[in-house]
Amino acid sequence: MTIHVHSYATHSATSELVPFTFERRDPRPSDVAIDILYCGICHSDIHSARNEWGWTQYPFVPGHEIIGRVFAVGNEVTKYKVGDLVGVGCLVDSCGQCASCHDGLEQYCDNGFTGTYGSEDKIGGTPHKLTFGGYAEKITVDERFVLRIPENLDPAAAAPLLCAGITTYSPLKHWNVGAGQKVGIIGLGGLGHMGVKFAHAMGAHVVMITTSPQKGEDAQKLGADEVLLSKESKLMAAAQNSFDFLLNTIPVGHDVDP
Repeated sequence: MTIHVHSYATHSATSELVPFTFERRDPRPSDVAIDILYCGICHSDIHSARNEWGWTQYPFVPGHEIIGRVFAVGNEVTKYKVGDLVGVGCLVDSCGQCASCHDGLEQYCDNGFTGTYGSEDKIGGTPHKLTFGGYAEKITVDERFVLRIPENLDPAAAAPLLCAGITTYSPLKHWNVGAGQKVGIIGLGGLGHMGVKFAHAMGAHVVMITTSPQKGEDAQKLGADEVLLSKESKLMAAAQNSFDFLLNTIPVGHDVDP
């Protein structure tokens, strides 16, 4: 038995997303089956759909910022029950046996993690050899790779936390950013705006470093205490060596020395 799923897929690097049907596996004992409510749009989805990284195989279903509700669980699942609001990020499997997996660092799996889309489907159970992402009605995932989403969060707004959110939260948390520190967030895009909100919530004095005065205004609405325009050489020089932490979110090649 399999789960019939409607989705959106692209069939080439230049074609649009179009309706596409496929099958997900029925839940194994450790699996959670999820009705997808929302899926964020990450720029990685665009890179992948357009084969800009050179590995995409088609048909291709993007999406790795997934929010949904559990509609079925395997008989060995202990963390979730039917009706729970949950999320799935960019990983759906790993070997579970190596040192990295045992340390909870499945993204460094010695034998290769399984991405939410475009990876070899090592579990199988469907006619497809590659994983399909969250631009779809449903997904089946091992409970180890499912996250609980608080009911008081707007599920639509929470979806980007599954990629852009963790990408910026992780370094801020790792380096213990908090009160009494001056933190610079470089760039106010999909990642940068999350960095501003997190650093502000952690109690830091937040400086948005940007080329755009308009983005500076937006950053202050999100919690930035100051704006530093990186095109102003005198202001940049005055700020030198004044930061406890810098989070660089600029997604293109640039000179990091300033």
